[in-house]
Amino acid sequence: MPDADLEPEPLDPGQIVAGSPEVSGKVVWESADGRRIRGIWQITPGVVTDTEADEMFVVISGSATIEVEGRPALTVGPGDLAVLREGDRTTWTVHETLRKAYEITL
Repeated sequence: MPDADLEPEPLDPGQIVAGSPEVSGKVVWESADGRRIRGIWQITPGVVTDTEADEMFVVISGSATIEVEGRPALTVGPGDLAVLREGDRTTWTVHETLRKAYEITL
C-alpha cells in the first residue's frame, strides 16, 4: 500500500504550529464494532500538535520527530515502529513527507 490513493483530511488550524502541513489518509479495515481501525496516513512537512489515540504504527516513508509530553522524543523513519498511548499530547515535526501504516484502538 505504499502507493495507495489517499483522501484529504483537513487539519484543525489550531493544531498547526509551523508551516502549512497537509494530511491525507485511507481506512483499509475497521472491526465490526468500530473500535479497531487500520489504515494509511500521510502528512507533509511542518509542525503540528495532537492528542493521540491508542496507536501502533510503522513508517513507510519520510521522517519526523515526535515529542511526547513527559517522555523522550522519537525520531522515526522508514521501517520504524512506534506506539502512542491514548491521551499522549504530541508535537510532530515532519522533516520529509511522512506516510505510515497504523492500527488504532478506540
